[in-house]
Parts: sequence; C-alpha cells; structure tokens
Amino acid sequence: MLDIICLPVSPFMQNCNILVCSETKEAAVVDAGDEADRIIATLEANHLIPKMLVNTHCHVDHASGVAELQERLGLPFYAHPDEAMILAGLLDSQGYFGFGDGKTPTPEYILKEGVKLPLGNLTLEVIETPGHTPGGVCLLCGDHLFTGDTLFAGSIGRTDLPGGDSAVLMHSLEHTVMGFDDHLIVHPGHGPNTEIGREKQSNPFLQGFAGAR
Repeated sequence: MLDIICLPVSPFMQNCNILVCSETKEAAVVDAGDEADRIIATLEANHLIPKMLVNTHCHVDHASGVAELQERLGLPFYAHPDEAMILAGLLDSQGYFGFGDGKTPTPEYILKEGVKLPLGNLTLEVIETPGHTPGGVCLLCGDHLFTGDTLFAGSIGRTDLPGGDSAVLMHSLEHTVMGFDDHLIVHPGHGPNTEIGREKQSNPFLQGFAGAR
C-alpha cells in the first residue's frame, strides 16, 4: 500500500511528496524543492527508510533541496537526461529567487519512458511528459499519478520559461494524460490534488481533446 506525505516547500509552496511503502517503510522523496532539514525530520519522525530522490523535472522550486539530501542521506538522484540544461541553471535561479541549498545535484540519468523504480512492494513507473521542461515526467504508482508541473487542478504547466514548449506540452497532455483512467488521483507539483476524470471534464486546457467531456 502507498502512503503519501506531502510537504509544501520553498517560497513557491511546491508539493514535495514522500512516497512510502507502508509494509516496508521504504520511501522515495519526489521533488525535494527546498527545506532539506524539514524533509529529513519528517523521514525520521515517521521511521522511514529513504531509498531514492526522484524529480519530475528540475526547476528551482523542485530541485533546490536535492543536493543537500543527496549528501546527507547518501541517496541516488533520478532525473530525465533532458533536464541537464535546467540543472545547469539551477544555481543562478537559486541566487535570483533567494532560496535553496546553493548546490547542484548529480543525477543518475535513468528516467525514461517505461522505466520502473522499485520501492519496497511498490513500483513507480516513469511516463515522459515533456513540454513544461524538456525532460518532464510523471510518476505512476497504483491509482496515484504524480504530475509535477505538467497538470494541475484546473490548469497546466507554463511554457514560457527556458526549455518550455507549448506544442510539446499539449502533445503530452493529449497523447499521454488524456489516456489515463478517470479514477487516477492526480498529485500536482502545486496546489490541491484532483482526479483525471475531473480534469477531462472541467480543465479548460484539455477541452477539445478526445476523451474530454
């Protein structure tokens, strides 16, 4: 069974999700955007066994606590290889916005379409959804979909930042997200959770796609 601890971190209130296999207590930290001390304290308070750091993408508000956690916990960091250009600008972004660990994490570039990451008795499946960034991904675990900044409740990710591409994002939404089962619970990078069916019905950016209603 999947347990989820959501910690809004950074001045951007980015949803850092700690995914936990309830049987083994193994945990994956998804999008550690800031506040490494708080994340570690949460892991310890819940007697969890951290196994990996995984990012849906590497914007400053999603990746600015990763390097410190990497160093302090000795965890592997997984990101898509096409996020290299985003990581290259991470320190500049931290300086501009005034938060973060002042470090650039070193990823193990294994996140590709269909890759499955074991977490205790669970599996995190990688689904490529570029557009917000070149290497943006979603993570599927059972009935839960972690969408980063690809899809929000009632909205979608912006594409006006370096590496963003609106046509690519719309392709990801139409050919990937719209194919998901309606019952999937969506955990976005910002804001409240939603469901795929609800977004097909009411998200203005998804109307006109096959499956929207």
